[in-house]
Amino acid sequence: MDSLQNFWDVYGNLVLTLGTNALLALSIWLTLDCGMLAVANAAFMGIGAYASALLTMNYGAPFSVALAGGMVMPAIVAIVIGLPVIRLSGVYLAMATLAFGEVVRVFVLNTESWTGGAMGLNGIPQYTQWWHVLLAVILVLLVLWRVRASKIGRAFDAIRGDETAASLMGIDVRARKMQAFVAGAAIAGLAGALNAHLTFFISPGEFGFDRGVEILTMAILGGIGGLAGPVLGACIITVLPEALRGLADYRLMVNGVILVLIVLFLPQGIWDPARFKRWLGRGRVIHRDAVPGDGTLSHQPASWESFFASDASATVPSDFMNEADRNQGKHSSAPFESAP
Repeated sequence: MDSLQNFWDVYGNLVLTLGTNALLALSIWLTLDCGMLAVANAAFMGIGAYASALLTMNYGAPFSVALAGGMVMPAIVAIVIGLPVIRLSGVYLAMATLAFGEVVRVFVLNTESWTGGAMGLNGIPQYTQWWHVLLAVILVLLVLWRVRASKIGRAFDAIRGDETAASLMGIDVRARKMQAFVAGAAIAGLAGALNAHLTFFISPGEFGFDRGVEILTMAILGGIGGLAGPVLGACIITVLPEALRGLADYRLMVNGVILVLIVLFLPQGIWDPARFKRWLGRGRVIHRDAVPGDGTLSHQPASWESFFASDASATVPSDFMNEADRNQGKHSSAPFESAP
């Protein structure tokens, strides 16, 4: 028991940081899952951190209210900036969101009366406990798992595959993208609020460009093929520098080499369910005998397998047919034809 207490005294802050980083990785995974390369999560984290810290320091708000404020404020900002930038895609969206992050940093620097400017905010109450972080990670994972198994999650998959085809199938692409963008901002704000009340000090430098790249690296390194990937990537990015601390001056160099090797030899990320299936020889092939007698593929309820894996090649289900077609009963599923 004493050894466990000693471990927690030394590495407790690292373990809690791992949890907040997992939330950040999940926040950007949500936008990537919808086909958006938005890298404003560091800025949203900063907004949530400052909003929650000001609520507890200046207004004496309870911790639960501060956490709620840390989620609501970045979500509102995401709605405001999402209206114009959500029309963009690819590198243009990345550039726009990076510019937004710089705007947030400069705003914080120039509002010393509120944010402390370059000196940051010091003396934030340390309300964050280990179970707060654990509960937040579990709840976010469960919500995202259910979203993936829902109509919204299938819409995200369709948009990531082909926006034009998804739009023709009746999906409101802009609305779905906005949902992913705002939800990702709220999750990043939650991570910022928890982190602010863990470290008792925040400054603008913590939420700049470097932090945004680190969050993106967590998701890409772990893999975006399932919810386990971002969490795994967050664990690696958080723990690896500490594990290499014994290398002293060579620590950062070895850390970079390891990350580069992972990206080169595992381009889909460490957590790649398709690669695991190939290694185990368990790739699935759908035959005509595997579907119902009418030759259509029936919808199956969500399983725990969907929590870890994502089938990016999934077809768009019939829920997304136009409303008029559904009302008139014109839609019929196309049969799976067997190969000659």
